[in-house]
Amino acid sequence: MKKALYPLLFLIVLTAKADDASDLLGYLDSQSATYESAAMDIWEYAELGYLETKSSTRLRKLLSKEGFEIQAGIAGIPTAFVASYGEGSPVIGILAEFDALPGISQSASSSREILEDKHAGHACGHHLFGAGSTAAAIAVRHWMENKGVKGTIRLYGTPAEEGGSGKVYLVRAGLFDDVDTVLHWHPADRNSASAESSLANKSARFKYRGVSSHASAAPERGRSALDGVEALNYMANLMREHVPQETRIHYIVTQGGEAPNVVPDFAEAYYYVRHPNAGVLQTIWNRVIDIAKAAAMGTGTDVEIEVMHGNHSVLPNQQLADLMHRNLTRVGGVKYTGEERKYAEEISLTFDAPSFVGMEEKIMPNEFRQGMGSTDVGDISWVVPTVGMRAATWVPGTASHSWQAIAAGGTSIGTKGMMVAAKTLALTTRDLMREPALIEAGRREFEDRRGENFQYKALLGDRDPPLDYRLK
Repeated sequence: MKKALYPLLFLIVLTAKADDASDLLGYLDSQSATYESAAMDIWEYAELGYLETKSSTRLRKLLSKEGFEIQAGIAGIPTAFVASYGEGSPVIGILAEFDALPGISQSASSSREILEDKHAGHACGHHLFGAGSTAAAIAVRHWMENKGVKGTIRLYGTPAEEGGSGKVYLVRAGLFDDVDTVLHWHPADRNSASAESSLANKSARFKYRGVSSHASAAPERGRSALDGVEALNYMANLMREHVPQETRIHYIVTQGGEAPNVVPDFAEAYYYVRHPNAGVLQTIWNRVIDIAKAAAMGTGTDVEIEVMHGNHSVLPNQQLADLMHRNLTRVGGVKYTGEERKYAEEISLTFDAPSFVGMEEKIMPNEFRQGMGSTDVGDISWVVPTVGMRAATWVPGTASHSWQAIAAGGTSIGTKGMMVAAKTLALTTRDLMREPALIEAGRREFEDRRGENFQYKALLGDRDPPLDYRLK
């Protein structure tokens, strides 16, 4: 008689979990307009790193209205915040970004359009990232209240991902020390929840100072700061042949003088150096520093080196990725209307590649991926088990940091992908709160991958947040 009850009990548990999922998905469907509106507001703001005052406020108001306790201005960053609901364990964190990129105009047109009054744009889709994560956190908050679930949900408002390493300062301040698992997502042209890594990254401004003089009448009295920058760039380019092949080195000259007939007494180059392994990255970085000093010595100039940011690579977690992938598969991909498909085909005509329209409906296979970008999520992933996903907010085939990414992100194509992410994050958070064994499995893999003797150290050192880095 007792044995006959077991299948029935199992069925009851499955039915309860299915009802939980229906509640979460139903809430997000019913409230999607609220979060779409928030995303489009932030898209219009297009605020740069550490300057996202309106974007941060927009999300905080949504969360405060839903009963979240808000801590703003954390880790010395005015636009950073933590929004918490509930109490006790488990503690599940969800990340939200909202900074735009400089130097790229913003329009939702399906053809390239440069707007004179728009000098920044959401070419990485962080307006969707922030609003989608907020939607997930609020959905989980309602589920917790309705089901009497104990635990804590936290939404971390993390500024300046684009070259500012905003999350690193939150990690350094200990704001993730009591978190069990962190979830995140990112806009993309595909739907994927595979375990993946990224490149560790470090950057600096190399500021050369020389002696100005008339470039023709008294050149011998001058010492060109631009010569210092050019010597640095030349030697760094020679070094490319003698670094591991996974290395990436790129730079811009931010200032090189004002007039050809004046020997410039100030010039500056801004460098990024990347490698999958933070230890190897540091050895390459040290060589760049030596080159910068040699360039100054050889040109009779002085150099000041200001480290701007540094990110660890993402530490993958297959256990958590498997969970996220199951939920993404349940949610499914993006379905275009006829009008959206027409727009997508127009966008795809601007690519130097065949059309991939239709891939937005599919879920990519669950297989490890080594990304070639960098993110400050990496630092979080080395202090707490972390898992992420990507949703098709852009037309398939779109590159990030492109005008095509901006355009689709300003339409319903972007917000549809955003809601796929919100639903997947919400379901995954629910599973983690319901089943402690899932958290434990993620923790075991996390500790195995880090190794026994790992000690976290920020690659950017002890510098303060560069709150003005987008003003320079």
